[in-house]
Amino acid sequence: MDYKKAGVDIEAGYKSVELMKKHVMETMRPEVLGGIGGFSGAFSMEKIKEMEHPVLLSGTDGVGTKLKLAFLMDKHDTVGIDCVAMCVNDVACAGGEPLFFLDYIACGKNVPEKIAAIVSGVAEGCKQSGAALVGGETAEMPGFYPVEEYDLAGFAVGVVEQKDLIDGKDLKAGDVLIGMASSGVHSNGFSLVRKVFEKELTPEGLHTHCEELGKTLGEALLAPTKIYVKAMKSVKEAGVKVKACSHITGGGFYENVPRMLKDGTRAVIKKDSYPIPPIFGMLAQKGDIGEEMMYNTYNMGIGMIVAVDPADVEKTVEAVKAAGEVPYVIGSVEEGEKGVTLC
Repeated sequence: MDYKKAGVDIEAGYKSVELMKKHVMETMRPEVLGGIGGFSGAFSMEKIKEMEHPVLLSGTDGVGTKLKLAFLMDKHDTVGIDCVAMCVNDVACAGGEPLFFLDYIACGKNVPEKIAAIVSGVAEGCKQSGAALVGGETAEMPGFYPVEEYDLAGFAVGVVEQKDLIDGKDLKAGDVLIGMASSGVHSNGFSLVRKVFEKELTPEGLHTHCEELGKTLGEALLAPTKIYVKAMKSVKEAGVKVKACSHITGGGFYENVPRMLKDGTRAVIKKDSYPIPPIFGMLAQKGDIGEEMMYNTYNMGIGMIVAVDPADVEKTVEAVKAAGEVPYVIGSVEEGEKGVTLC
């Protein structure tokens, strides 16, 4: 008896590392010390020491049951972007710059080419956010996961000057809310998605072109989560002070928007101020999901919301566009009980 006969292939693990190295190297920053394969990732603090009052930020998350679609479509090179996005967007939401990222892949069977494809997506997400992929773990766990399945999670560490921390304390009535377009469902609410599209969740169903979507259902649902780090940096470099920010993830508008508000302020968002991607209309109609539940579960086409002074609206919109994202003026802040009104 040996480890391989027990279901863990050490040689496959070595091959996975070799295949992923080129993707990892593409994410390196000057602050990264040492090579790939150490017991920990080393990151120099020299530049951080130059900051007046540096504050470390962290974010951790996973891809969730969206992975089930990746299994069905046998497409594994984009879910890593989702994993990174869910973490670095939270860091950016506080005004921070992501510095480095680590991933964790747990699988039933280590197929080196599949693991390398997953990590290529993680590396792409890191490149989009400017974070270095300094380490990770691939755990082969036979008997715990089915041989064709895996889980993917990770965490990011970032930094921000204390004076630039976005905390909502200066938010006031009259401030304007600007939303940044999402790429679709992102990485939340997929248990409901899978229930609604239960009959379509076959390789054939997911690869069938859908006129309403202008693409296949699989392409629409597996579209990677938008990463808003560059957009937030662009707004900052434009000289705009972002007073508050919300990353619209699980819980949709009703849970996430109030998190950006201070007591005595209320967000008022106009539902017709931006186009809602057709995938949400299809979800609502096919699943007979009420509007309130849709806004309480999904991003409904807006992945990030920032609050700025009315005088900074034009600069903010142009800065977001310059970063390659699509902005919409979607509402304002009013006095009232903390919460959100959708009208």
